[in-house]
Amino acid sequence: MINVLEISAPTVEWMLLLPLILIFGGAVIGVLVEAFAPRSTRYVLQTSISVLAILGAIAALLVQAFEEPGAQKIAMGLLSFDGPTVIFWGLLLLFGLAGVALFAERAAGEGQSAFAASASAVPGSPMEREAVRLKREHTEVFPLLLFTLLGMMLFASANEMITLFVALEVFSLPLYLLASMARRRRLLSQEAGLKYFLLGSMASGLFLYGIALLYGYSGGLTLTAVADALDAGAANYGLLLTGLVLMAVGLLFKIGAVPFHSWTPDVYTGAPTPVTGYMAIATKTAAVAALLRVFYVALGGAAWDWQPLFAFVAIASMLVGAVVAIWQTDIKRLMAYSAITHAGFILVGVVGAVPAGEGVTASSVGGVAFYMLTYGFATVGAFALLMVVRRAGGEANGLEAWRGLGKTNPVVAGLMTLFFLSFAGIPLTAGFIGKLAVFTSAFQGGYGWLVLVAVILSVVAAYIYLKVVVAMWFQDAEEGSQTVVTTPSLWVWSVVMLSALATILLGILPGGVLEIMNSFSEFIR
Repeated sequence: MINVLEISAPTVEWMLLLPLILIFGGAVIGVLVEAFAPRSTRYVLQTSISVLAILGAIAALLVQAFEEPGAQKIAMGLLSFDGPTVIFWGLLLLFGLAGVALFAERAAGEGQSAFAASASAVPGSPMEREAVRLKREHTEVFPLLLFTLLGMMLFASANEMITLFVALEVFSLPLYLLASMARRRRLLSQEAGLKYFLLGSMASGLFLYGIALLYGYSGGLTLTAVADALDAGAANYGLLLTGLVLMAVGLLFKIGAVPFHSWTPDVYTGAPTPVTGYMAIATKTAAVAALLRVFYVALGGAAWDWQPLFAFVAIASMLVGAVVAIWQTDIKRLMAYSAITHAGFILVGVVGAVPAGEGVTASSVGGVAFYMLTYGFATVGAFALLMVVRRAGGEANGLEAWRGLGKTNPVVAGLMTLFFLSFAGIPLTAGFIGKLAVFTSAFQGGYGWLVLVAVILSVVAAYIYLKVVVAMWFQDAEEGSQTVVTTPSLWVWSVVMLSALATILLGILPGGVLEIMNSFSEFIR
């Protein structure tokens, strides 16, 4: 008699997966639009699809959050749906919506987008000039953005290491393309795309090697398997430490921390400004979410091994970012080194957390997530303003172009001042409360000395932001300056105003948001 194996059907939690399904569906529909829709209708269709997909995903996530289905493993254990998943999915969807608005901007670019009309054409070739003359829209950037958003959301919630790696590639590959598609300064943009590809490939390789070593140590691919092997005192501790370091390196590459920051300023400078603004906060948010999950859930029992490593990286990032930024005269490059500095501040909060059984202390994850929210609003707002200050038809990123802007356009100068003061952590701005949250986490975790170093370097970092503020308000514009401030469309104006409002409100009344984030701050193991 033949024995028939009984195979049970897999259980898929469709409602909990609905935000991911909507984003994936929007991306696929966007690809079909590029294939079949007339070129004249693609811009409206793509922006509408992208906005609807993200708003639908936000609505689905809110429904699940309020229904409180409880923390659980979903998709056959590949993903975790817990408090941090809700927080970071919400942040990523919010930043993704801002990214769509920046990608959709047309008013500042003489009716054209910031993206090349024909990215496959040789820069300066007749084919490219013809595409520019016809004002062809490069609308496939919208489904590419949705694919990056899908990968980031998977990355933030992955409970299994192969899924973690696949998610990393899903959001990285489209970003390599987007970084090389600038309409102006094409060669610099293509160089940025190539450098970002090489940097990301190295990070992915190291990350995958770390996964292999952790699998060799634990005999399983889930984060829970690694944690169980660590609790049981499994042999081959060297495999654990080596895998831990390699996975940390791969994630720190994505965060842009020192010494894994080498080409970050070049990518920021060369990529289209909408891509830089989106990438600067969305990629960092996804990487921070994955870092927290991997090191708190899988490697929490080895905290004494990885906390000193992250403390060193945090100090190096704050120091190098703040000091090197002092000499920068290009604002996009200055903000790149600012991002490196902020990576250090984020790691201060990560280091100070104390893993506690099934979860972690509430102040750690909630504080880091709140920091990402405050930093994100200032980032997208500042990059949106960079798109409207122009010279000779292109963006005016040089510091000299911003001199005297407070006299000629006090609204733009005032908004940029608000965002830069938030970066600096000046009281009554969201950035101050964000820094206070991560510093409190580190202090409660017994890293008071690290908080002291971070406070000192915060003062140093404040100089780089005040330098721009002084140039706008207390210096005169160059004689014969051709800097102009274009009237932004509703897309960019909405991003700027919402970011400014959030920066003020989160600086004055942060309690409610902090309470929500702290209540959703425990990982499931």
